[in-house]
Amino acid sequence: MSTKGTRTHMGLKARSRISNTVIYVLLVIMSVVWLIPFIFIVLQSFRIESTWQVGYILPQKWGFDNYLALWNTDFKQWYLNTFIIALAVAVLQTIIVLCMSYTLSRFRFKMRGPLMRFMLILGMFPGMLTMIILYRVLKDLGLTQANAVPGLILVYIASSGMGYYVSKGFFDTIPKSLDEAARVDGATRLQVLTKVILPLAKPIVIYTILTAFMAPWGDFVFARYVSFGTSAGMNVAVGMYSWLQQDMISQRYTMFCAGGVIVAIPVTILFMCLQKYYVEGVTGGAVKG
Repeated sequence: MSTKGTRTHMGLKARSRISNTVIYVLLVIMSVVWLIPFIFIVLQSFRIESTWQVGYILPQKWGFDNYLALWNTDFKQWYLNTFIIALAVAVLQTIIVLCMSYTLSRFRFKMRGPLMRFMLILGMFPGMLTMIILYRVLKDLGLTQANAVPGLILVYIASSGMGYYVSKGFFDTIPKSLDEAARVDGATRLQVLTKVILPLAKPIVIYTILTAFMAPWGDFVFARYVSFGTSAGMNVAVGMYSWLQQDMISQRYTMFCAGGVIVAIPVTILFMCLQKYYVEGVTGGAVKG
């Protein structure tokens, strides 16, 4: 290699190192800024010298009093409601989304294109527009306030079929010859989906389960609109929000922080364990539309 080529190569490597260093520094700064509120909440959850907001970060006295006090409140009921809602939605929504995605990916039928476009356009409208009518329907069915749990499950899974985009894109990458071979061997359409396609689509299945679970787990706006007045139907976000009212925050602030940590732990562990499949599902589903 000539001297000029060597210098050019070294210059490219130097610029690459500098750009990578800048990117890493920016990512570290962003991570620190993003983590500061969470670290603050964790530290405040262990503070026992005062239940009110204070002007310092590190607690003067440490303990698990706030975590133990949670179980003497309605937090247990809120947490159970949230888990039931998230689990039911994760199961039902995953089944609906995967079936819809497989159907649109593999079958060709009349009005298929208009149906996909209709669902795409319908999904662009913000859900806030339907809140009033949804509340009226749920109220007429007796699925609000104390009975809000089944009502929320019904609303969360009602439009699941419109979330087919990513899963369909992933299914499109799986050769159709596998379906045809299984059909020749006598497999039904359901057997093709469950025994041939889904084992190959593990990343998108896990991605669908994770997104379906996390959405109702952290929902507050619609849940507060439907579940109010009684703790029996509240999820954990709505229930804990009541602790931030002016007449309660002085006694429940540190307990609120402890509750936030407990709520975040399961989702964090689940996401960290399945992060590989989550990323594969997103990238794989983005290959084809």
